[in-house]
Amino acid sequence: MLIPSTVLRAESRDNIKAGAPATASSSKPVIELDEAAFIDQIFDYRTATEWSYKGNVPAIIDFYAVWCGPCKRLAPVLAELQDEYKGKIQVYKVDAEKNRELAAAFGVTAYPTMLFIPMGAEPAGARGLLPKEELERIVGEFLKVRK
Repeated sequence: MLIPSTVLRAESRDNIKAGAPATASSSKPVIELDEAAFIDQIFDYRTATEWSYKGNVPAIIDFYAVWCGPCKRLAPVLAELQDEYKGKIQVYKVDAEKNRELAAAFGVTAYPTMLFIPMGAEPAGARGLLPKEELERIVGEFLKVRK
């Protein structure tokens, strides 16, 4: 179930640290973001008053904790999606425990929480471990991306 962004904002080895955003012609690994990289590549939640995504392709942002079992099970599924969509989406990860202010800005209160960012529209989120089939449905219907 998708949660409107206003609710969220109330208020693996394939990972790399703060890499460059994906373009539609390349497939990159899942990218780990810290707060500074999030502000630079995704959205400056500290100063902006309206949502404005800085990326070139739709995105999924996984807010996780290293100790979280469901997060560990979700990570390889998100890496598979990153590979299967071949640069048509970008998957990012944010360690919510290390980036508490960022997580709080998006209303992250449970792990995992995912933020789905379409092009030219408001993001929405989902909490909990979703099966791959549901994630593919969200990518197709909400992010409007096909394999």
